[in-house]
Amino acid sequence: MDLEAVRTFVAVTDAGQFQAAADHLRITQQAVSKRIAALERDLGVLLFTRSPRGAQLSVDGQAFLPHARELLRVAGRAEASVRTGRRALRIDVLNRRTAPAAALHAFHQLHPGIELEVVELSHALPEEAVAAVADGTIDATFRYPREHSDPQVRAERVIDDRHQLLVGPRHPLASADRLTLAQLTSYPIWMPGLPADSEWGRYYAELAATFALRIDTAGPSFGSEVLLDELAGSSELATLVGEGTRYLWPEAYDLRRIPIVEPTPVYPHAIIWHTDNRHPGLAAFLDHLRAARTAEPDLRSWVPA
Repeated sequence: MDLEAVRTFVAVTDAGQFQAAADHLRITQQAVSKRIAALERDLGVLLFTRSPRGAQLSVDGQAFLPHARELLRVAGRAEASVRTGRRALRIDVLNRRTAPAAALHAFHQLHPGIELEVVELSHALPEEAVAAVADGTIDATFRYPREHSDPQVRAERVIDDRHQLLVGPRHPLASADRLTLAQLTSYPIWMPGLPADSEWGRYYAELAATFALRIDTAGPSFGSEVLLDELAGSSELATLVGEGTRYLWPEAYDLRRIPIVEPTPVYPHAIIWHTDNRHPGLAAFLDHLRAARTAEPDLRSWVPA
C-alpha cells in the first residue's frame, strides 16, 4: 500500500477539502486527486463522496480511517527506530518482572523525556545478546558478569538482586521474619522448568551445591501465575525469588516473602554495552545504575565463585 496515498487520504479527511489538503502537503490539487483515485482503485471502494461543500467520508472511508492513522503512526515509529540520533534507547531486561526491568522503570520515571524501547531477549544465549549489543541492534543488555572477547564490549555489575523465600501461609517457615540458608536445607525449593544450561540455572546449581539445598527443577513450568497458585495452597512448596522481581497475587493467597540472611544470596546483574555507542540516553542510564548501586546498604552476601 502506498503510504503517501494513505497520508493524503488522512490529510483530505482532516482538511475536508482536496485543495486544503494539497496546500498542507505542498502538492497540487491534481496530485491529491490522483493519489486518492489510486488508493480507491487499490482498495476497490470509494473513500469519499464529493459535493460542493467538500469531500465527505463514505461508509468505507469511515471504516478505513482509523487503520490509515495507525499505518502512518507505525510507519513513523519504524522510521524513527533506525534514524541516527532519533531512535529510542533499546535495553534488554530479559523479563519485565525482573530487577533490571524495575531499574529501567525507575530511570524512566526520573527521565521521562528519554524515549525507551524495552526488549526481552529471554531465550537468547548470552553470546547472542552480546552480539546484539556489538552490532547495535540493542544498546545494552543485562546478563551475568563475565569477560568478553571484544575489548569494546563492557560489562559492569550494577544490581545485586537479594534473594527471598516465597511460601504460602501453611508452610512451616511462613511465620519467620528472616531465614538463613542453613534453615532451608530441610525443605525442598521448587523451581519447575529451570533450564540447567542457562545462566540462572548454573547460578542455582552452584547455590544448591554450596549450601546443601534441595532445588527441585523437575516438571514443566506453567508460568508464574500457576506457581503462585500452587504455593498458596501448599504446606510443603517454597521457591526462591529476587527481592527486585515483581509478582502480583490475590490477597487471599497470603503469600510471604521472607528475607534470607547471613549470607544473603544475590543474583548479580551486569549491564553490558559497547563503548562506541553514542546514544545520549545510554550514558544517562549508566549513571543512574551506578548511583543506585552506591546507595545500596552493605550486607554479607554470596555469589558464585
